[in-house]
Amino acid sequence: MIPRIKLPDGETVPTLGQGTWMMAEKPARRRDEIAALRRGLDLGMTLIDTAEMYAEGEAELLVAEAISGRRDQVFLVSKAYPWHGSASQLPLACARSLKRLGTDRIDLYLLHWRGDVPLAETVAAMEKLRDSGHIRHWGVSNFDTADMAELIEAGGWRCAVNQILYNLTRRGPEWDLLPWMAQRGIPAMAYSPVEQGRLAGHPGLARMGAQLGLTAAQLALAWVLNRSDMIAIPKAADPEHVTANLRAVELGLTPSVVDELDRLFAPPDHARPLEMI
Repeated sequence: MIPRIKLPDGETVPTLGQGTWMMAEKPARRRDEIAALRRGLDLGMTLIDTAEMYAEGEAELLVAEAISGRRDQVFLVSKAYPWHGSASQLPLACARSLKRLGTDRIDLYLLHWRGDVPLAETVAAMEKLRDSGHIRHWGVSNFDTADMAELIEAGGWRCAVNQILYNLTRRGPEWDLLPWMAQRGIPAMAYSPVEQGRLAGHPGLARMGAQLGLTAAQLALAWVLNRSDMIAIPKAADPEHVTANLRAVELGLTPSVVDELDRLFAPPDHARPLEMI
């Protein structure tokens, strides 16, 4: 059973979802990618994250095929380019995503990163989409602490999630951003929780994982999921990989394991700008 986390309005979502960044880029992999997403749904990974940017809309089309006939089981997340965050452009971007996704609503719609559009304008546009039923929740991605504070000042108190780059090698948010969000009940969503697969080859993680019956990638993902305020959205492009990710949920990390991971990957000792890829 995958644990669930509360959004600010009380709705819950699974802490382990599925990412689609870099999917739908190679036609030869399409069948495996669709099978992977469907396997994830079978295993309870019902949160699927995508974006209009991913393969220039092709990832949304792939998700639509994967969830066909199962839409009501899915908590669907998509993201808009920052230059589409205006009052005139956001409804159009949302409509295009809805069409590609083959649905009448997006469960969580995010501004992909901050751009030049005033935040108050984006907030108002998100609220209109929510009021019309085209989206159910809205949030942001790649927002640092100062950005989040400005968002709230601009009327964005309904922000449901901030999706950020977070993993064992990208721990900067622990210094200020994650505590700020936790105080306000806004969960984080970690993209690239295994650093685009690079942590899978880390010798220290492999050694520790072997002692726990985990791979290095499973241990890295388990560490992210060990936080009570975090949703993780790893990409898995084949069904076996999806099944392997589930193991990261099943094993809670002991304090001694967490301490050893802190020695391998030191927590931040000062504020750092939020990283993004």
